[in-house]
Amino acid sequence: MVVLSKIYTRTGDGGETALGDGTRVPKPSLRVEAYGTVDETNATLGLARLHADGEMDAALARIQNDLFDLGADLCRPGMDQDAAAEYPPLRATPAQVARLEAEIDTMNANLSPLRSFVLPGGSALAAHLHLCRTVSRRAERLAVALMAEEGCNPAAVKYLNRLSDWFFVASRLANDGGAGDVLWVPGANRD
Repeated sequence: MVVLSKIYTRTGDGGETALGDGTRVPKPSLRVEAYGTVDETNATLGLARLHADGEMDAALARIQNDLFDLGADLCRPGMDQDAAAEYPPLRATPAQVARLEAEIDTMNANLSPLRSFVLPGGSALAAHLHLCRTVSRRAERLAVALMAEEGCNPAAVKYLNRLSDWFFVASRLANDGGAGDVLWVPGANRD
């Protein structure tokens, strides 16, 4: 259980922060950028939820919780030391990736195939989900860089990759099942 009795600690005043294993690193480190952008994705998802209800809101709430787990995963280096840790670190799992894939397939089953790229927009929910998509793609790029430079959980990278696809398909659902998608018209304004 997390207990936060004091919000500010002053330990970051010198430009460093603590990772999940207690290691102190500069705040602009790649690992902090990666889990910070996961947190940013979560915040944009909170905005999207203002426009969601029913099953969609429940799915978005589940993803918000996953994103907190994912941030905990990315802030904890040294997967090879997990077994020796006093408390088992929280790690993204292949089952979470598989759940996103199954949900994407279910949502996409009744959507018409696309014949053009979709511009971010349409309904308020769809526009917010597109914002979630782009921020989650940035988080994925940072996690891929982190994996190459320092190492991280491959399931975390896969989760972020599927998540941006999930947001895209969900945005189409939020646009009246794709009927309200705003389609790109190549070269429409060149004259």
